[in-house]
Amino acid sequence: MVNGEQVHRSPFTIHKIMELIDGKAVAAQIKSEIAEEVKQILAAGGKRPHLAAILVGHDGGSETYVASKVKTCDEIGFQSTLIRYEDDVTEETLLNRVNELNNDPGIDGFIVQLPLPKHISEQKVIETIDYRKDVDGFHPVNAGRMAIGLPCFVSATPAGIVELLRRYRIETSGKHCVVLGRSNIVGKPVASLLMQKSNPGDCTVTVCHSRTKDIRKYCLDADIIIAALGSPGFLKADMVKEGAVVIDVGTTRVPSAQTKSGFKLKGDVEFDEVAPKCSYITPVPGGVGPMTIVSLMKNTLLAAQKGLGG
Repeated sequence: MVNGEQVHRSPFTIHKIMELIDGKAVAAQIKSEIAEEVKQILAAGGKRPHLAAILVGHDGGSETYVASKVKTCDEIGFQSTLIRYEDDVTEETLLNRVNELNNDPGIDGFIVQLPLPKHISEQKVIETIDYRKDVDGFHPVNAGRMAIGLPCFVSATPAGIVELLRRYRIETSGKHCVVLGRSNIVGKPVASLLMQKSNPGDCTVTVCHSRTKDIRKYCLDADIIIAALGSPGFLKADMVKEGAVVIDVGTTRVPSAQTKSGFKLKGDVEFDEVAPKCSYITPVPGGVGPMTIVSLMKNTLLAAQKGLGG
C-alpha cells in the first residue's frame, strides 16, 4: 500500500530486488587475499604452504574436486601433492600413509577424499589424521572445538556458507534459520556455527531431516534456509516466504541432453521458481561450491602458520 493505493508487484520487480550470491566472485577475491599472504610469508623467509590429498579410486566427482584443489593451490602459490591409490587398497596401507603424512614436517595439512571404498572405515581414517593437519575439519577434536566456539579447522562447506553470509552482509542475528539435512559434513556444523555468539551467527536454528514431519511448515517460517539434503529440486516455491535468504548446498549429477558430459549439477532448490521470492539466493553451480575450495585453502594457510597452537 503506497499513498492509499494497492501496489501490485510485477515479476520484473520481484526479480529486481533478488540478489544472486556469486560464490565464484567471492572465492576469486579470497584466493587473491591468500595469494598475497603467501607472498608475504615467502618474502619473510617462510615456507610455502603445502597441501596433500589422498585419492582412492576413480569416482568422477572426487576426481573433479581434487583436480580443482590442485589447480587452486597452483593459483595461490601453495605446494600440492596428490597421492593416488586404486579401489582395492587395503585399510592398513591407507592408514600407514596417513601416519606418514602426520609425521612429515613438510606437509602442513592434508585430506583424504571421501567417499572411500566400503571395505575401508571412513571414521577410522578420519580419526587417524592428526587434528592439527586435519584441514577438512572432520576430526572429532576439530568438530568438538567448533561446537563450543574454540579455534579449530571448520569443515570447508559450512565455513564457505558463513563466509558468503559475512561478505554479503546478510543479517543473521535473531533470524530463524532452517537447515535441511543433518550430515556431519554440512548440516550439523553449519547449524552449530549459526547458533554461536558471533557475526554471522546468533540465529535461532531449526534442523530438519528425513524424519521431520511437515518440513514445509518450518521452511515457511524461515528467514534463512540452508538446503543440504542431496535431493534435487526438493525446495519448492510454496515452501519459501517472500524475502527469504536461500543457500543451496546440493550438487547432484542428473542426466542432461544439453551438456557434452551428458549430465548437469542440480541443487536442492528448484531455482527458477524459488529465486523470485528471495532476497538472496545461491545458484548451482557457482554458489557454495567455489567457497568450499577456498575454505580448504584458508585452513591450510592457518595450518602452515600453526594458527591452532599446540
